[in-house]
Amino acid sequence: MSEPDPIDVHVGKRVRKRRTFLGKSQTNIGEALGLTFQQIQKYERGANRIGSSRLLKLSKLLKVPVVYFFEEMPDQLRRDALSFKGEKPEPFDQNQLSTDETLELVRSYYKIKNPKVRKRIFEFIKSVAQVGK
Repeated sequence: MSEPDPIDVHVGKRVRKRRTFLGKSQTNIGEALGLTFQQIQKYERGANRIGSSRLLKLSKLLKVPVVYFFEEMPDQLRRDALSFKGEKPEPFDQNQLSTDETLELVRSYYKIKNPKVRKRIFEFIKSVAQVGK
């Protein structure tokens, strides 16, 4: 059996810390989520990874924002989690997704009724984008 991911362990510790602070038992939390207390134990140890929808439910149940579970992460763990291990991240500009040009392009793309034509245009745009790299 492999070791739990250090991030899952950290998130689990934060769940336990908040649960204990609120005076709730693992059984209380499990019942509220439709789980057994053993499943909550596994989450708290980091043995089981908490999915995003369940993490959101836990944040509501424990009355904290989702980011709470990632706070106080040791510096080295945070650096490891955020590093790209030799890969350079793709530049991403959130504003590009909301420009008039982008919205018009997406609307026009989805107006193409023939899925084969739409797929060919998609492939063409990807190939043209590769030329500039």
